[in-house]
Amino acid sequence: MIEDLEMSNALLPIGFCDLLPSDAEAEASLVQWIMSAFNDYGYERVSPPLLEFEQSLLANAGSGIAEQTFRVMDPETHYMMGLRPDITPQIARIAATRLINSPRPLRLSYAGPCILVSGAKHSAARQILQAGIELIGVDSPQADAEIITIIAAALAMEDVLPSISIDLMMPQLANTIIQTESFDEQQTKILMRALDRKDVAAVQKYGGGLSGILTTMLQAAGPADRAINMLKGLDLPQEAQQIFDRLLTVVEAVQAHNPDLQLTIDPVEFRGWNYHTGLCFSVYINGVSGEVGRGGRYLSDNGEPACGLTLRPDLLLPLINFDEHIRERVFVPFGHTIQELTSLRQDGYILIMGLTADEDAQAEACRLNCNYILQGKELQAVAE
Repeated sequence: MIEDLEMSNALLPIGFCDLLPSDAEAEASLVQWIMSAFNDYGYERVSPPLLEFEQSLLANAGSGIAEQTFRVMDPETHYMMGLRPDITPQIARIAATRLINSPRPLRLSYAGPCILVSGAKHSAARQILQAGIELIGVDSPQADAEIITIIAAALAMEDVLPSISIDLMMPQLANTIIQTESFDEQQTKILMRALDRKDVAAVQKYGGGLSGILTTMLQAAGPADRAINMLKGLDLPQEAQQIFDRLLTVVEAVQAHNPDLQLTIDPVEFRGWNYHTGLCFSVYINGVSGEVGRGGRYLSDNGEPACGLTLRPDLLLPLINFDEHIRERVFVPFGHTIQELTSLRQDGYILIMGLTADEDAQAEACRLNCNYILQGKELQAVAE
């Protein structure tokens, strides 16, 4: 009966899990690495609350996260509150309120857990981890390129993570082109659906005078240099040409910073970018199904231009090999003081303190997976 009770207490809701020591340590180390890289480029960390009033959480940029938001009632005020499923809208709120008088461009970073109503397509997890950056107050290709470049730098962990690729999208491009023709609402829906499905035959059937341009855009999806060469040959409408020119400037800027970064372009992708107003990007990494990060250009709560990207460090954990970075453990027999151990801590050892004078130091060191025993002032390897 007791065993059954213990097992029932170990059960968690679908999509939630306990991170045990090795995974929790790896996750903390990964987030620390990422956040340190963000800070190196001037992105200052903020920490919004996990729970806030629904009215502010779902306002403006937050409107797109309503379906994934857990709601609870505040027993004190009886106002509805929401558990954040995404941190980005909170950063937009902070920039538009508490940091409204801070110098622009405003560079902010963040990391923390989020709660989802249901798991995503590639993951059943309903508690996820986010870490990201937002560049607020400037609308330029250089700002877009900075976000991409810094994300790549943060994930450049040789011997720890595989290399990444970043897919660039222009969600407004296809619709901007389609609006130049006199399609009715139904024709537009059919054509947009065909583009969404990457259905070349349907695009050629329903695209009318735009079928050639749209077909080439579909076929251009792939490595950035190849895609750009194909798109350069198109006679685009003026507004669409401006969107493409901006993409070209961003790609050139990113390649100048990081010529080895793998960039791809999908000229007709638009699904899932509802509140974005410009260039968007997804981050992919070998070994993970689906994207491990996404972001793009949008308007902050007070209408300021902003650009950012959110990573999912939790999706990277299965790829991480921290074996070469594991700190060695030293068993310290009972009787030593903390002051005596300062130099060992400074040398990077993990110290496991003995708690009784009569314990067998060798046996305890083996049982607790220690590499060494402190004998006097010397370290002695633990016999296997």
